Amino acid sequence: MTEFTSLLFQVQNGICTITLNRPEVYNAFNDDLSFQLQDALKQASKDNSIRVVVLTGAGKAFCSGQDLKASSGVKNRSLSDSIHRRYNPIIRLIRQMPKPVICRLNGVAAGAGCSLALACDLIFAAEEATLIEIFVNIGLVLDSGSSYFLPRSVTYQKAFEWSTLASRVSATEAAQLGIVNKVVPLDQLDELVAGYANQYAQAPTKAIGLMKKMLNKAATSSLDEMLDYEAYCQEIAGRSQDHQEGVKAFSEKRKPSFEGK
Repeated sequence: MTEFTSLLFQVQNGICTITLNRPEVYNAFNDDLSFQLQDALKQASKDNSIRVVVLTGAGKAFCSGQDLKASSGVKNRSLSDSIHRRYNPIIRLIRQMPKPVICRLNGVAAGAGCSLALACDLIFAAEEATLIEIFVNIGLVLDSGSSYFLPRSVTYQKAFEWSTLASRVSATEAAQLGIVNKVVPLDQLDELVAGYANQYAQAPTKAIGLMKKMLNKAATSSLDEMLDYEAYCQEIAGRSQDHQEGVKAFSEKRKPSFEGK
């Protein structure tokens, strides 16, 4: 198992909690955190005992984006290369994860940190949390998937406003617009996240992973393509152990015991 220094990796009862652990800089990304998060997500994806992933930040923030001090000393730094090597793999790993990824949004999510939150399947936020696409404040453009996720989450006009004005969006406003699933006081966030994580840890993980792939594909597919893809995925789900258990439990009038297989 990989030894992590910039994040915490904990597994218990089928729930993997990954905590960005650079609280002194509001969990900003440096090279170490970027590559360690890639490794952690790969590990969570491959481990069949893990049924759901919770992604959060230590301290007051979720993630404040790129650590500008860490990158300022690098001469002739290629931002394109940095995005391809450090950030894009993280976003792809989250979207390709064959199990749910829950964002525990405990504080500010800015820049790439905002993109990280938007890439997750569910977002549960503390009332104090905020989302901000801060790139324009330093003369940069959206990256790490924000240009994809944001206009699919809100109207084009809102996406343009937030991106070009670096608007700070409260968790409450984000919930009203459907970006955030639920908002609670910070002292209730752990209980809320644990409830959903436990539910997913006992769910038919294979079927949920397939549905995640379907919803991802639907963003760029026609109805006919999705009808065919639904049939394809249903065939796979129909051959799973969890489907057999679900049918058996239904006939026996009991709660199914899914194993994620």
